[in-house]
Amino acid sequence: MIVKQLLKLGKDQLATKNIGSVEAELLLAHVLGIERMELHGRVIELTNEQAIETREIYSQAIAERLSGKPAQYIIGSAPFRYLEYEVGSGVLIPRPETEILVDEVLHQLNTFADPVSLVDLGSGTGAIAISIASETAGKKLVNIVAVEKSEAAIHWLQKNIAKHDVNIRVVQGDAATALEGIKCDVVVANPPYLPDGARVAQELNFEPPEALFGGPSNGMSVPAIFIAAAARLLKSGGLFAIEHNELQGPLIAVELSNDFEAIALHNDLTERPRFTTARRK
Repeated sequence: MIVKQLLKLGKDQLATKNIGSVEAELLLAHVLGIERMELHGRVIELTNEQAIETREIYSQAIAERLSGKPAQYIIGSAPFRYLEYEVGSGVLIPRPETEILVDEVLHQLNTFADPVSLVDLGSGTGAIAISIASETAGKKLVNIVAVEKSEAAIHWLQKNIAKHDVNIRVVQGDAATALEGIKCDVVVANPPYLPDGARVAQELNFEPPEALFGGPSNGMSVPAIFIAAAARLLKSGGLFAIEHNELQGPLIAVELSNDFEAIALHNDLTERPRFTTARRK
């Protein structure tokens, strides 16, 4: 009974900030060390001591969420495609919108002969690179390099590579200068692209601003740097996939037009323009 009471209390509190009830379930499941669906699928018995401890820890988690801290940071992990990624302060939380980009890259990898060389610029948690490594294992030989300049993000990137036991080389460096003299078949990127000063959800204030904001006015300063890096790194005919916001598609296409062809705009799960693919001339 205590579990149901705690769950109702958590849902009611989160509702005051218009936070969905599923987050109350995720937080309580995390505190109890079980899967979320187990909250509904079985009876969970707690001793008085366990109940007191659970209430204290859960109340603290709810308070943190009400302060705006993302549930993923409180729990310490975030789902992306078929895997869970460890996340925390200093790294961007992977989001479902990016999953479609991975789908498209996996599809287009079939146009390359093995082995395929792939660079993930601004890798963060490694969600894109690790998903590709995991989902091509035993099917396609893909040599992956993850480039990331933030030491805080590299901490999480290396943890996730070890957790999922994939063979990915990590290079600390800026997208503009990393891997000088190297040529590859594929470059993927989810750069910072929000316009500086854009109004954002409270949760985003907890994530690293250098992973979110792409420059003044239209937020295109950093994406332009990533596009130039892709042009430098890619072989002729190489694939580039870059995420952006729903208004930047035409601006991305202009930036790509000098060095790329077959420029295509793709929608995300909500049918909003979310990423662009192109081929190096």
